[in-house]
Amino acid sequence: MNKLLNSLSLWFDTSNTVDLPEKSKSIDIVRCLPYLFMHLACLGVFWVGVSPAAVILCLALYAMRVFALTAFYHRYFSHRAFKTSRVLQFIFAFVGASAAQRGPLWWAAHHRFHHKHSDTQLDHHSPSRKGFLHSHTLWFLESQNFATNEEYVKDFAKYPELVFLNRYDLVAPITLATLLYIAGGWQFVIWGFFISTVLVYQVTFLINSLAHVFGTRRYETADQSRNNWLLALLTFGEGWHNNHHYYPSSARQGFLWYQLDITYLILKLLSIFGLVWDLRSPSPEIIHAES
Repeated sequence: MNKLLNSLSLWFDTSNTVDLPEKSKSIDIVRCLPYLFMHLACLGVFWVGVSPAAVILCLALYAMRVFALTAFYHRYFSHRAFKTSRVLQFIFAFVGASAAQRGPLWWAAHHRFHHKHSDTQLDHHSPSRKGFLHSHTLWFLESQNFATNEEYVKDFAKYPELVFLNRYDLVAPITLATLLYIAGGWQFVIWGFFISTVLVYQVTFLINSLAHVFGTRRYETADQSRNNWLLALLTFGEGWHNNHHYYPSSARQGFLWYQLDITYLILKLLSIFGLVWDLRSPSPEIIHAES
């Protein structure tokens, strides 16, 4: 009973990890029920139907949250590839958290760990070591990967608002779903929240799995990262994954003129208005060093 209550409490307060076995690779089904429910709820489309407004909303929220994850969760929180204000930092952390991929500190800590041990036995989501399905989904359902290792994110763990958002990571997605219900009822919730979120899930997870299996390798990195143009389109630039592993601290991942990086283009636009600055990018010498 205590274990069940602890699992249920983790839905609402992710800091309650006292009873979690740190090294356990077991999957806590109770704690994972919300993730499973997200996918099953998409079947609600047969109940609410479809409308042009609902589809547009779905795609708009997909784009907005993919950008928040790629630009801020990944390039900013994980790699400090540019600078921004504390206010914008929190706004995009909240938008990213609304994609229901846990809090920004948890996300960045695991990603920094991934780069430190990429495609080794210590890597939590290496398809070459642990299989495609594990790298795509199963790794974050394991008890050992639930807690946030703040040792990896001391630079951002000093901000109480980010710690709060990371601890109560359901606040953002519940807020989004509630606003969608107020704006357009269950049709907006199903399309704008559930379907859109599941789409964001899958394209994000494909970077962990498929981008280490299929694609080209311009640079001889120590891992199995690949450049994949289709994933780059779906994820607004994250598919240039071999480029990224070659020079992780770059705000720009499409190094060459024909490598479309939508996230970087938006960041450049934001920099014009002074909302972000000091965008890091490799020099031409570094880009062409191993071409």
